[in-house]
Amino acid sequence: MPDDLYQRYQAAHRTHKTHAEGCATCTDRARCPEGARLWESFERLQDAYLQRERPR
Repeated sequence: MPDDLYQRYQAAHRTHKTHAEGCATCTDRARCPEGARLWESFERLQDAYLQRERPR
């Protein structure tokens, strides 16, 4: 069974990428309010996943 946290962080990345591809405001360095919210969600999930995967 796939890791739920990994799946959620990958889904957040896909959601942000899809948004950014269709948004005239979002760039690599600047994001619209919706893009910023999606990026922050991705970052939080990715950080949680990577923190859990680090050797103790």
